[in-house]
Order: sequence, then C-alpha cells, then structure tokens
Amino acid sequence: MKQTTRNYLTVFFLFICSAIFAQDKFTLSGSIADSGSNETLIGASVYIKELQIATTTNQYGFYSISLPAGTYTVQVSYVSFGTIEETVELQANVRKNFGLTSGTEELQEVIIEGNKPKADIRTPQMSVNRLTAAEIKKMPVVLGEVDVLKSILQLPGVTNAGEGASGFNVRGGASDQNLILLDEATIYNSSHLFGFFSVFNSDAIKDLKLYKGGIPARYGGRVASVLDIYQKEGNSKEFHMNGGIGLISSRLLAEGPIVKDRGSFLIGGRTSYAHLFLKLTDNNNSASFYDLNTKISYKLTDNNNLYLSGYFGRDLFNINDNFKNTYGNTLVNLRWNHLFSNKLFSNLSMIYSDYYYGLTLDFIGFNWDSGIKNYNFKYDFKHYISNNTKLDYGMNLVYYDFNPGKITPIDDESSINEDQLDKKYAFEPAFYIDAEQKLTDKLSVSYGLRYSLFYRLGSQTLNTYANNQAVTWNNNLKIYEEAVPTGTVSYGSGETIADFNNLEPRAAVSYQLTEDQSIKASYNRMAQYLHLISNTASATPLDVWAPSDNFIKPQLLDQYALGYFRNFKEDAYSLEAEVYYKKVKNRIDYIDGADLIANNAIEQVVLNGRSRAYGLELLLRKNEGKFTGWISYTLSRSEQQTPGRTPEELGINDGQWYKTGYDKLHNLSVTSAYNLSDKWQFGAIFTLQSGRPVTYPDGQYQYGDIIVPSYGLRNANRLTAYHHLDVSATYVPKPEKKKGWQGEWVFSIYNLYNRQNAASITFRQNEDNGNNEAVRLSIFGVIPSVTYNFKF
Repeated sequence: MKQTTRNYLTVFFLFICSAIFAQDKFTLSGSIADSGSNETLIGASVYIKELQIATTTNQYGFYSISLPAGTYTVQVSYVSFGTIEETVELQANVRKNFGLTSGTEELQEVIIEGNKPKADIRTPQMSVNRLTAAEIKKMPVVLGEVDVLKSILQLPGVTNAGEGASGFNVRGGASDQNLILLDEATIYNSSHLFGFFSVFNSDAIKDLKLYKGGIPARYGGRVASVLDIYQKEGNSKEFHMNGGIGLISSRLLAEGPIVKDRGSFLIGGRTSYAHLFLKLTDNNNSASFYDLNTKISYKLTDNNNLYLSGYFGRDLFNINDNFKNTYGNTLVNLRWNHLFSNKLFSNLSMIYSDYYYGLTLDFIGFNWDSGIKNYNFKYDFKHYISNNTKLDYGMNLVYYDFNPGKITPIDDESSINEDQLDKKYAFEPAFYIDAEQKLTDKLSVSYGLRYSLFYRLGSQTLNTYANNQAVTWNNNLKIYEEAVPTGTVSYGSGETIADFNNLEPRAAVSYQLTEDQSIKASYNRMAQYLHLISNTASATPLDVWAPSDNFIKPQLLDQYALGYFRNFKEDAYSLEAEVYYKKVKNRIDYIDGADLIANNAIEQVVLNGRSRAYGLELLLRKNEGKFTGWISYTLSRSEQQTPGRTPEELGINDGQWYKTGYDKLHNLSVTSAYNLSDKWQFGAIFTLQSGRPVTYPDGQYQYGDIIVPSYGLRNANRLTAYHHLDVSATYVPKPEKKKGWQGEWVFSIYNLYNRQNAASITFRQNEDNGNNEAVRLSIFGVIPSVTYNFKF
C-alpha cells in the first residue's frame, strides 16, 4: 500500500513540475456574474477566439486563463443567458469581471445570441448532468411547483422506488449511496412528505450537478453518485421578492443588498397543507412540511468573500393524534473564498449538518428520537497552472455523532422505561489531488487520487462473539441466526474501535473525433464508510445510519464507463450515449427475519455481500426552437449476492445473484416544452419504467388456525410496469412587463390518464370465500393543480 502511494505521488509531482515550467506570460482572470443581480455564474464559458482556447468558471464564478501578450476577442457565454464579446488588450496580468444578461436584452456590450445547452465534447468529464436554475424552471411542473429531484429523475440512469418513495437511485445504486450536498453541507434525507416533494426550494437554487461516474477526487464517502447543489447568493443591486401560492404549498423568497454591490442576503420559506390530497379526510389525519433557506454574502475585498448559508426543514405527520412523526434537516455553512493570486483560488468551509427523526406513539406512551450529526472542515484549492493544466487539491475532515435511538415515556403514567441505544462516533479525514490536462488539440485527460481514512471511536461497550462472527449458520435448519455473545469489551471516549484507510484513484480521458463529436472513458474507485440500516427499496425516515466497524465493512466501488458524445446541426440537437459497469464490495445484506428497529446489536443480523450493476444510457436533446426537450432511455441491471462464508453455508438466496429492490430493466422518460407565445407555454413529462422487484409467496402452510405464507427466492417477481403522463400550462398575462409586479398562472395535471401504479402488492385470505387474493396499493391517481407565481 505504501509503495503504491509513493508511485501515485511521484507521477503527480512529475506532471506538476512539467506544467509549472510551461506557464504562459500573462493571466486574464476575474469573475462572471448576472449583470442584473451580481449573482455569480457557475460553469460560464470564456473563449479566446484568436487562439481557440477556452476555460470555465468554478463553483464561485471565478475564471483564469493564461495568454501571450496581445489583443484578444473574449467571448463569454452561459446557458439561458446572452453571449457577449469584448476586446481585451493583454500586456500585463489583467483582472476583468464580466456581466451577462438573460434573454437578448442589450447592455453596453454586443449581444450575439442566446446560449443553449449542448453535449460537452472537449473535456474528459463524463457521466455528469448539469442543470441551471433557469433550465429547471423551464421544465414541466407538477402540482404547480418546480422540483429539483423530479427534474433529475428525467435523466438517464436515475430512478426512484415509485410514487410516495423518498430518495432516488443512480445506476442501480441504493439511495444511501448518493452524496447529496447543499452549499457543500450533507443532506441525509432529501424528501418532504415521504418523497412527494424534495427539500430543495427551486427559487433559492442557482446550479446543480449530478455526477453518476467520472467523479472528481474532491468528492468522497459515497459509491453511487454525487448531487452537488448551490444556493443563490442574493441580489446585491436591488431588493426583490418572488413566490407562489398553490393548492398544496406556498412559498416566498426575498433577496437584496446589505451594502450595494458588496453584500447581499437571501431568505426563502415554503410551507404546505398537503393533508388535503391524502384521501384520508374522514378522520383527524394530517401531513405537512415547512423549510427555510438563508444566505448572507459579503465581499470583504477584491480577493476575499464571506458566505454564511443555512437550511432548516421539518416534516410533520399525524394519524388521529395517536401517531406523530417529525423529521428534517438542519444545515449551517460558513465559507471564506480567498484569491492568493490570479492563478490560485481557495475556499475554506466550516459546516454543521444534522438530521433528526422523532416519533410519538400516544397509544403506547413513548417518544422516540434518533438522528445523525456531522461537523465538517474543508479546505479546497483550485490552481490554474497553465491553460492546459489545472489542479484541484485539498482536505476534508468530518466528525460524526450517531444517535441510533432514544426512548422516553410521554408522561408519568406511561409504562415505558427510558432507554438509550448506544451512541456511536466516528472521524473521517481525507486528502485529495485532481489534475486536468489537455495533452493535444484532441486528447484531454483528468486523473486524481483521494486518500481516505475512517476511525470508529468510543465510548461504547461492544459484544464479542466466538470466531468473531455475530451471525451463525444453523446447518440443520439451513438458516442464519443471531450469534450469542461470549462477552463484552469496553472502549473509552475517543478510543479507536476500528480503523480503515483506502486509496481512491480516479481517471478519465476524452478524444475529440471532430469539432462535433468525441469519445470518453472513465474509471472510479470510491469508498463509503456509512451505511443506512434499511431493508426497503426506498429510504424511510425511521432508517438509521451506522458507521463501519469490525463487523460492517466499508463499501468499495470500482466503476468503468465508456461514452460517445455528439452535437448536430450547429448544436440544435445533441446525443449522449454511455455504457457502464460497476461492482461494490461489502454491500450489506440482511438475514431472513432481521429485526432492524431499535436493535442495539445490529451486527447480529447483517452480512457483508457484494453488488454489481451495468447498463446503457441514451440522452437525445433538442436544444432550440419553440419546441425543446429530451428523450432519455436506460437499459440496466442491478444485482446483489451474499455467498456463504464456508462450504456448508448456503448464503442469502442460496448464494445466487438476485435483483436489488431498485433494479429497473427499462427506464424511459420524455420531457418536452413548447412556447406557443409570450403568454402561453406548455410542458409534458411521460415516464415509463419496469416494475420494481418484489418477493411474492410461492406457497402456504397452516399452523393451528393460522395460515402462514412461505416465500421463494428474493426479488424473483416484479410489480406491474410504472408509467404516467404529467402536463402543465403556464399563462403570463403581461409578458412585456419587466419591472414591478409580474405574475403567472401555472395549471398542471399529475397522472393525466389516472394510472393506478402499484406501490405494493399484499396477499391475504378473502374473509367471504376463503380464497387467496392479491391486493394492490396505489397512492396517487390523477391530481389537478393551479398555482399563482409572482415576483417584484
């Protein structure tokens, strides 16, 4: 391991040294922002026409490009904004900021044309989908509100477990294998109302990227994907408000300057009254959520910026006042951007993230509290060594505090005794370096290395087991059983219980076949030290997070991808096609009959297995004209295997590969938008997926007067195919009005043809005739909605 580490570092050192000596003489650098609000733009393009070279802005709107002395035509563009050109004379290092305007409204610069999305041909980055706030808001809406998670579900390789299911699945991975970041802070539950809304207020979102593969080394801790979302900074020029009033939810956002052109604030809130559509209006049930987004941005000097951002959200669920459920996220992030030079940019972040889950059962008489907190220190550097070489490097230190569950009596009359499951603690430091190089006009590469460590910490008293096996095999009954502890061992506060370390190399290459097409390939090795203890296909609020230890090993991913990318007819159309294969070691599996709730010895029901997924993804876009949209299709397979540890053991599912609960063989999505006029815009989304794998009973036996079903191999059956059509129409009464009060009406219909998609199928005995019968549970039928959106 040490020799491998030295080899990697030697390669990086040689590349860095060779790049430093090739630096150009002068540097053009600065920031690119929305001219109307000073909101920085992520991924904006800076193109030098004379030399035909380009760069893009980083996550904070900063760019840097090195050029020989001379006079250049600089072209600046960004999706959904105008493209501008400006002449810059470079005889020394120049700091130049650019402002772009949306649409085709002219400023002092010359607007050439509106910029449009297209396939990324030149960079080695692949398996990435990016959406700006403007693109998200143009998508067809459901229930009158644009939703970030609903938008990424229309992309290839992304599915969920069905209606009313929280989380999302990427390339056959589980929902807990996704790293979800909001302003760099980790979101542990991304859904409101058990999956029908996301926690992301689209009014507060500036940019998002979904990494399905080719994941840069600055990200770690998950093995399926990274969803990286940034909030807006707020308008530092003028005060504005916008919001919406709908049948199910309402929202309001305010932003404006603290000090004009230097400091800004943003505060936005949402609330819902979703119990109106739960079909349970004949009793005292309710479900609702609320959340709050905040951000303060301040420019201390030209080289220093401070940001303080936060999020607070809660879901409230009540059944007849007997069952009360509260859960949600709390995030705070203090960031400092510093520019050391025109080629070295840094960002330091101190982050607090908390996911809380609370449950009250009045009819039993207890309260249940659980959750996970983390404290994160990040220091990242972006180094523009030359036009052909860019480096990212930094460190990330995370401390975890796990609360698996605490039970307390509601009052003095309760028969419940207070009990606290063992709290768990962990520390995860990581260090990384990433390089992106343009080797020739057609060949570009990126490569990186992340070194991650994980320490499972005390204090805690743990069970010990014979042969260090917490799960035993009963060879007579051919089943796994919980092992009987042989003793205990105690660890003091901060004492290391278990430790791990992993090298995580990343590499990608792009070869440009022509100006309009390229092929790409990538490889990822990633480690995940956290596990969501859940035996459902969709994450639920009751699931708890657990750290790796002596029994639950870290998940290790190896993913390979190959892709073809092409733009057609002057970027009017684009095509992205990728194939991938990935395998994960130490994917946890559960013994039959595992009790996961309030289990203080979870190692007694968990085994370490493995998983694999492979597939084909296609994305065809129409990027311009009155009619725009895309078609995405995924053909894929996701499987899991837990073989026996000895020749006598059969393993889970007889040691065979079986389909995971998020395996979807076919996944088709058609997303379209049509601008009829300035007053009317229409949208539609059609979704078709293979049914989710499930396990049906294959027989039954009678025990006394009770009929007990028996089940066959895991996930050998499927629910019926899942599909629905959603449509929307947006009416703008006064489209010519650009100042003052501006409003629009959004009419939408979810599930237009009232498809009764099966969320689950249960089996029972008919009380009248005694026959066995299957009962399908459908959550949502057709749902019409109207929302009024406004801004001023």
